[in-house]
Order: sequence, then C-alpha cells, then structure tokens
Amino acid sequence: MKVKQLLLIPDKEHIKECLGLADTYGCGFEYNDFFLPDNLDNESWVRDRISFYQKLDNRPKYCTLHGAFFDVMVFSDDARIRQVSDFRVEQSLQIANELGASGVIFHTNYMPNFLNASYRQAWVDKNASYWTKKASEYPSLNIYMENMFDTDYQLLAALGEKMQDIPNFGICFDYAHAHVFGDVNKIEDWVKVLAPFVRHIHINDNDFSSDLHLAVGDGTIAWDNFKKYYENYFSEASVLIEVTGIDKIKKSLEYLQCL
Repeated sequence: MKVKQLLLIPDKEHIKECLGLADTYGCGFEYNDFFLPDNLDNESWVRDRISFYQKLDNRPKYCTLHGAFFDVMVFSDDARIRQVSDFRVEQSLQIANELGASGVIFHTNYMPNFLNASYRQAWVDKNASYWTKKASEYPSLNIYMENMFDTDYQLLAALGEKMQDIPNFGICFDYAHAHVFGDVNKIEDWVKVLAPFVRHIHINDNDFSSDLHLAVGDGTIAWDNFKKYYENYFSEASVLIEVTGIDKIKKSLEYLQCL
C-alpha cells in the first residue's frame, strides 16, 4: 500500500531502531512525548527532551506532534477550565514550533452521549472561534482535530465544514477510534462525510471493543477496506502508525507494505 507520508512514534530508549525504520520505510516522526500533564509541568524535562530530538543528526525532516489532550476543553463554559486548556494548547504549539513540526493533533473531548442540541452547537461554534484564532497565530503549523470517544462523525464534520476556509486546519481521522467508539457498520459513512476535511490519519488495530493499539493486522479491522478508502477519499493525507514498541511498529510497516 502506498501512502503519501507515513509516520511512526519515536521511542527515546530505542531511537537508533526508530531512525533505522524511518529511513528504511521513508517515515516521519509523530512525537508523543509531550501530552502528559506531569511532563509538561517539568520544564527541565521538556527542555531536555526537545534538545534530545533536535540533536539527532538523521532525524526525519517531516514530523508532527500529539498535543495535550487530558481534560483540555477549550469550549468549556467554565472560564478557568478554558484558561488552563489554552495554557496546554499553547505549550503544545510552542513545542511543535521548536521541533519544526508540520502539525499538531488535538482531541474533540466533548461528551458524546450528552445530546443536548445547544451543547453540541456550542461545541462547534466555540471550537471554530478558538481554533481559527490559533491557526492565525501559528500559520506555519497545521492544527488537526481528532475523533476520540466520538460515537458519530456529525460534530467533527460540522467543525470541518465551518473551518474549511482555514488553510492550516483539518481533521485527524482516527480510524481505530471510529471502530471502537462508533458503529463498525457505518465506517464508510465516516469516511465519506469526513473525507473533504481529512488531512491526517491515525491507524492501529483493535477488537472493536477496546482501544488496544495493536499492530496493524493483529486485530479485526478490515485493512483492505482502509486501503480502498485511503486511495479513493484522502490519498493526500499523512498517516501515523499509532503503536508503540519496535516490534509492533515493524510488524505494522511490513503489513502495510504487503497490503
């Protein structure tokens, strides 16, 4: 299977192996070191980790960064929660800039089973307003919004449509999350509706019940369908193999190569 830009998650403790796989398969990196609150609150740790990656001579040129997402709710009605959320978003964007990342991924983080119409519309409107401002302030960074516990694609699609004229905003379609938290019989609907806004994709495997982050091919997701969807609907999107551990990364790369 051919993908425009594959990415893998670098592991500091096995960085030589990660760099070797990135070189062999033409992969970029998606840094997953900087979303835990305790890490972000440790300035010396953050500086050391940024420096570690910056000093790698053969670091892939293309990279993205997973932004903070624990309890990050920029759409909250609580001003104090919005303030802390904005602080975490700013940390993520600034770290991404230092690492020369092309994009940063954030999560939807709304309550999917709270079906109050005003809550859902406010989520779309407040996110659109907030991320339009951030996109303007960080024009060199792409900002991607990822489905997490979303049971359907409606709010994410509404946000994508509302922000379709913002050139550095797009959707990160987590294909695995859609199979766990959505209806596995409606995956094609997810694909078709979100396709105009999808700029980045996360993949791993699962059993449709838990977000297991298995190696691609080790679960129950039909990857021949994913190949068809990718080629027909969002062939320009970058794709992260969102698994950790050298063995799972390598197994996923080999599986995709044979797909």
